[in-house]
Amino acid sequence: MSHATSHGRRWAATALAAVAACGALAACGSASANSGASGATLTLDSGQHVQTAENLVAAFEKKTGIQIQIRSDDEDALADQIATEGSHSPADLFYTENTPPLMSLQGKGLLSPVDAATLSHTPSQYNSPGGDWVGVSARTSVIVYNPSLIKAGQLPTQISQFADPKYKGKLAIAPQETDFQPIVLAYDRAYGQAATLKWLAGLKANAAGHVYPDNETIASEVNQGAVGFGIVNQYYWYRMRAEIGASRVKAQITHLAPRNPGYVIDVSGAAVLKASKHQAEAQKFLAFLVSKQGQEIIAHPGTGPGQSISFEYPLASGVSTLAPETPFTQLQPYPITIAQLGTGSAGIALLRQAGLL
Repeated sequence: MSHATSHGRRWAATALAAVAACGALAACGSASANSGASGATLTLDSGQHVQTAENLVAAFEKKTGIQIQIRSDDEDALADQIATEGSHSPADLFYTENTPPLMSLQGKGLLSPVDAATLSHTPSQYNSPGGDWVGVSARTSVIVYNPSLIKAGQLPTQISQFADPKYKGKLAIAPQETDFQPIVLAYDRAYGQAATLKWLAGLKANAAGHVYPDNETIASEVNQGAVGFGIVNQYYWYRMRAEIGASRVKAQITHLAPRNPGYVIDVSGAAVLKASKHQAEAQKFLAFLVSKQGQEIIAHPGTGPGQSISFEYPLASGVSTLAPETPFTQLQPYPITIAQLGTGSAGIALLRQAGLL
């Protein structure tokens, strides 16, 4: 799809190759012997980072004996595939980085209600308004910038200022990123459609030559001094630092002004598909994601067994991140709700109208 991100594209080949190597119908390991009392092997459609999903699945399999095979791709592409397959979808579960794909499938009646006990682990404002998916983790948007190209005091503090002509040639954007859509939706909610289209035109002009496919590229290009600044979710900077080493990180991050429309919270969630023939086992996986064990895999970054370099904020079971990030409770995002973000289709339409998709 035109608005697909690289989250799926980059890691899908690895994940799909692993699935293929294990056989089309059986997950890795002795599925027939270790698939729990029901003998079920679940299929997880995942738009999340592959390593995060794999670590969570491995811990769940070890805990329950229920096997899961992962189909990784861009979350919008997976949502479209699930919608097309409908009641014949081979997937049991859907795990995303953002809520709009879940809201889209919920609106089509393709998701099963989540067990009330599972929903209770996550604050209600981060769950499905209809109870059909559960919030698992979150990220927040930040400015990533290179101090050798632009000083902190020269940065915009409002997302509207990104369109100021004085930033021409200094700005990087990734309009294909699903993470960018909530910012567009928040801007539209704050200022209206006409102002949003004018703002997007300004971004397009200022970012000419620096329109990238994903947040990873923005973070990398800013770090290497190819461009002054861009907007990404905070975890890309922390992941980059973990992967290349703190001494090689020249870029820094900062927040926009409190409650500015560019300062948004993105929620990652998971659902059981109504088409699943293994409802009870699939519900167990959702329960695991929001359990203390599941949340600690997300919260405790590292490269060892059972650890993740997700650097996302855990949302459930009272678990807090160990990363040196601004605590989740201290964030001051723009007040837009899950329901107001909806399916994301309005943001996609605006981006297409602006010629950015």
